[in-house]
Amino acid sequence: MTAPEAGAAEQDPPRLSIVIVSRHRRDRLSFCLAALEQQDHPAFEVILVADPGSVDLRPDLALKRIPFDEANISAARNAGIAAAGAEIIAFIDDDALALPSWASRLARAFTDPRVIAATGWTRGPDGFRWQARGERIGADGLAFAIAESGALGVANGAPVSTLGTNCAFRRAALREIGGFDPAFAYHLDESDVNLRLARRFPQALTAVLSRAEVIHGAAAGPVRAQSGVPSDLTAIGRSTAIFVARHGGEMPDLAGRQRKRLLRLMVAGRLDPLGVAPLLAGLARGIEAGQNCPPPAPPVAIGTDSHETLPFLPFGPRIPRRVAPQVFSGWHWQARALRRSAAQAVAAGGIAGVILWSPGFLPPRLGLHAGGWWEQKGGIWAGFGENQPLFAGRKAAERALVRRLSSDEGYLTEKAGGTKSDEYNQTYH
Repeated sequence: MTAPEAGAAEQDPPRLSIVIVSRHRRDRLSFCLAALEQQDHPAFEVILVADPGSVDLRPDLALKRIPFDEANISAARNAGIAAAGAEIIAFIDDDALALPSWASRLARAFTDPRVIAATGWTRGPDGFRWQARGERIGADGLAFAIAESGALGVANGAPVSTLGTNCAFRRAALREIGGFDPAFAYHLDESDVNLRLARRFPQALTAVLSRAEVIHGAAAGPVRAQSGVPSDLTAIGRSTAIFVARHGGEMPDLAGRQRKRLLRLMVAGRLDPLGVAPLLAGLARGIEAGQNCPPPAPPVAIGTDSHETLPFLPFGPRIPRRVAPQVFSGWHWQARALRRSAAQAVAAGGIAGVILWSPGFLPPRLGLHAGGWWEQKGGIWAGFGENQPLFAGRKAAERALVRRLSSDEGYLTEKAGGTKSDEYNQTYH
């Protein structure tokens, strides 16, 4: 079943609790928080679950701060769930940047009482290529693309897959199923939630929202040396073995899939050839450990659902939205003047973007500048068709960035649904 995404003017979205789990990535976390300052949602709180060296970041912001330094994302998210004061809980990673209308678009999906979860579309580190769009998750732990968007039910036993860095759930439902299972310290943690929610609430819907957009940095961490390059596959093997045992799926050919991935990275010069065998050995150890451990019992319900015991803490201070987004575009050697204009727009309470053009076909990249504006770089013809007139492509890029930074319902022209790009599959998955 599908339904259109709710329009921005229909009604105010419900209050939102946004949970960020961060561990030893203080620099990335600062940009994630800066992006949340630009959200147009009228009422949300931020719950920061982070290591002692990061939990005190940005003392000027009103945050719920929970010290947590265990390498278990499920347990950390559960700490955030327990502290949530809003009826809807959203999750974003510390290396992700939420576009300004992300929170309100996710929250607005829950004005439909049938919706129990929501997920947006997520771009990769360059801010352009898609990392994930609409997907479902099977009992084998493998996601597959779907062409639909809107509010969707379970199909052939497969619920919609909600990407952990771009998703939201009803608080009461998450608490009723016990939140995230700490047995999944990394990998398939949100997929396990998707299947348990579908089993507990078989008639509920999950909203797939193409315009709730996040840029995921895929930063280095305990199991990732750099963007897309793994340093340890043990947790993936272990989590997959536990997942299929719990949900009655067949064990996929993880070794074959990961071997192809590692060989692509090796050919691209991003992985030392001597590193392939140790990574595959770690994967095998993880699978064995998951198959040999006793099946973990499903989590029990979390606490109470009383608003009185969970006070809501509005996030702030925030940049007041007083003017429409402004984009300043020019050649890269004009960067100083363009950035000065963007800084003035941000200081006036607006959302601003800078496009720095270079001659040629350099692929575009978009990110958040430390000064508070969004900055896009790339070749003048990249991504807009080399046969287009020079300024036709340039003007199209400027309009596209304005729409991405605004609440305009029509900014996304791509067909809803689709799949992860081949480049993403080869690099990041």
